[in-house]
Amino acid sequence: MTLRVLALTCTLKPSPAKSSSDLIARQLLDLFAEQGVTGEVVRVVDHDVHPGVETDMGAGDAWPEIRRKLVAADILLVATPTWVGHMSSVAQRVLERLDAELSETDEEGRPAMVGKVAVAAVVGNEDGAHKIIADLFQALDDIGFTVPAQGGTYWNGEAMQGGDYQDLAETPKAVASANATLVRNAVHLANLLGAKPYPAS
Repeated sequence: MTLRVLALTCTLKPSPAKSSSDLIARQLLDLFAEQGVTGEVVRVVDHDVHPGVETDMGAGDAWPEIRRKLVAADILLVATPTWVGHMSSVAQRVLERLDAELSETDEEGRPAMVGKVAVAAVVGNEDGAHKIIADLFQALDDIGFTVPAQGGTYWNGEAMQGGDYQDLAETPKAVASANATLVRNAVHLANLLGAKPYPAS
């Protein structure tokens, strides 16, 4: 089975500005590609995603097209910066729009996102990565995604020193190891769920 991954980067910086969140997402997609998984990165802030908790918020809403890509994917990667200890407002909006999936079901009566794997990547020059990953995983689990073992990766700069992940000369060994584990476990879990789906509701 050929797997697909969709990376939603939740930076506040529109393209073509450089982004640490976008960088780590693309590094992870490169690792997924080594495992035979195809995918793409969507920088959410480049699209007019309307506020709301419906799958389609009407004229001009860009979420339905992003959702179409998510429906076609087996793995969702959410990459976000840390802002005052929390995920970005863009990441929060993604979660709010995904709330609509609680009322969407497949032909077997399961929530629409059940059977998909979710992973997370967080970067920032301040503390907060563990809490952000916990918040993301709780929300994504509620929506129906399955989280693999060690499905989160992050980089935090030294406290109160500034600096960005994109400015590093190379990926720190600990981050590279976490990235590789995330990808390996996500692919393993997605293959298992593809072969043996959750029971019908």
